[in-house]
Amino acid sequence: MRIKKGLTGLIVGALMLGLLAGCVGKNETNGGDNGGGAAAGKVKLTMWGAVPPENGPQEVVDTWNAEHPDIQVEYVRFVNDDDGNLKLDTALSTGQNVDLYVNYTLTNLDKRIKGGTALDLGEFTDYNIDEKMGEDAASWKVDGKYYGMPTKKNAAFFALNMKALDQAGLSVPTAWTWDEAREYALKLKSAGFKYGLVQHTASYVDPLDSVLVKNGYVKADGTSNLDDPLVTKWLETLNGMMKEDATTPPLGEQLTSKMPVENMFLGGESAMINIGEWLIRTSNNMTEFPRDWKIAFAPVPRLAAQEADMVKSGGLGDFIAINSKSKNKEAAWEFLKWYADGGMMPMAAGGRLPSSNAVDQQTAIDHLLGDYADSYDKESLEFVLYGDETPTFVRSIAQEVVDLRAQEYEKFFLGNQTAEVTVQNMVKRHNDWLKQNQ
Repeated sequence: MRIKKGLTGLIVGALMLGLLAGCVGKNETNGGDNGGGAAAGKVKLTMWGAVPPENGPQEVVDTWNAEHPDIQVEYVRFVNDDDGNLKLDTALSTGQNVDLYVNYTLTNLDKRIKGGTALDLGEFTDYNIDEKMGEDAASWKVDGKYYGMPTKKNAAFFALNMKALDQAGLSVPTAWTWDEAREYALKLKSAGFKYGLVQHTASYVDPLDSVLVKNGYVKADGTSNLDDPLVTKWLETLNGMMKEDATTPPLGEQLTSKMPVENMFLGGESAMINIGEWLIRTSNNMTEFPRDWKIAFAPVPRLAAQEADMVKSGGLGDFIAINSKSKNKEAAWEFLKWYADGGMMPMAAGGRLPSSNAVDQQTAIDHLLGDYADSYDKESLEFVLYGDETPTFVRSIAQEVVDLRAQEYEKFFLGNQTAEVTVQNMVKRHNDWLKQNQ
């Protein structure tokens, strides 16, 4: 389941200025300060990322800087939203100090490649990304090239209250369907929970993409495949859990209340949550969220009947690119390799597990769980992180398609149109988009 007496003085002064200028030029050739104010002879790199410095990045750069006095790195945070990404794109396009930067979506990466600010890493031959990161790395290739390196292992899973499972006589699934998850939600709700399942709205659409990555977003005739029967099944299953079973929050309530679903799970209001590895940042906060029960983990359920037809959200993330306009590409490359092959380990405590096979899995898990390893079912965690061999995908469809789907299915979950009309509208709008983008 990142030449007179006065004139002589002038000549001598000019000669001295020329010598000084030559010295400055020599230092810049050897690295300079990249406009960042570093001492002569040193290279200064600037890396932009969205993770708050205190959640690992500052420790990473401090460790590197202590070990590499000739190459110093500064971390700059941007928020991973529209405004934050615009700030990064503006810095890249106007030649501000950006040597390395993290991409969180293929859409943003593609825009930066087209803008000429992402370096083709094919010019470096001393590191094989495919071998180090595995086959999941290929989903980040653009026209067969790597314009950066995926460094983080993504994990999407269900976290479950193990105490509640035991009381309800339910096992921890290793493969299951949405129908089975619906049954679990019913049984767990009846055990005294307000909800059987909670999830972030960003996770809602993963089952759709699982189906459409496998079956195709577009049919052989070039038309939309958003009317795949499993799309309707997803709509009806989740709607039934909201309205018939009352085992998951109605979308309207969740949107208006900005429901803190992680707090609800850790606070004992819900027995299950559809989430990812970042949960553990919060679940390790025993001061704010004390608990006397273990958290178990299960793969996200599938809509398809056959396990072989499942493709799960996940793959690799935190795709770090080198700015093609950087004055210190080689130094940036040295830092990137070090970061990927273990230098990023302080990020693990915040849920960012290294994807490189140069990193020991158990060490990564130990950093992830910290002092609270005993409050997790480690066997099921190791399975969802490293044991589950289900193929993965990274969403790569255009944002316009993501948006039009959401606009339609939200109308359905809010009770403003039927499932049939919802599918028809998604197909029509997708077909219109396909015609405009041929």
